[in-house]
Amino acid sequence: MIGYLKGKVLKIYADSALIVVGGVGYEVNCSGSAFSKMTEGGEVELYTYMQVSEANGISLYGFSSEQEKSAFLKLISVSGVGPKMGIAVLTYMNVNDFAAAVATGDVKRLSSVKGLGKKTAERIILELREKVSPVEAYSGAASGALPAAAAATSGDEDAIVALMSLGYNRAEAEKAIIRAKSAGATSLENIIFAAIKGM
Repeated sequence: MIGYLKGKVLKIYADSALIVVGGVGYEVNCSGSAFSKMTEGGEVELYTYMQVSEANGISLYGFSSEQEKSAFLKLISVSGVGPKMGIAVLTYMNVNDFAAAVATGDVKRLSSVKGLGKKTAERIILELREKVSPVEAYSGAASGALPAAAAATSGDEDAIVALMSLGYNRAEAEKAIIRAKSAGATSLENIIFAAIKGM
């Protein structure tokens, strides 16, 4: 079982990265947080989960921290949530925000993840509420986990994409944009500038 990799980032793809360790290249499906720490040609450390299945063969999934990997393992323990969906959830929101969403029963927040329906979101909350660390949940709430009503709108997508291209994950970008708009920024350029300044 491959649980950790430290090596050189040879190539970054849309959903994965090729990490060279000891002359061997490992293609790893990465979370947004893991991607944010990568540059081609640079060094990276990843906590990994190796999936072995008849349908998909062997797949590696990479995370920026043990805490994020732990959240992923909890997610995929839920019926109907596979590794790809687990990665999608942790790319859409960080670990603390995920923990806060589960702890507070925020179905709308979880079901806003692309491909994750309301019933699956409800199942995640039901099965994981007792497994989520109170510290994680508190940290998520304290760091400004966004209530569903405060979520970034579809009109903010250009700003979100711009910030994600700079290395921030989607959850970080959304929170920064909401803070920027709350401070009075209106144009796309001003929202992006204010969001970066506030990070």
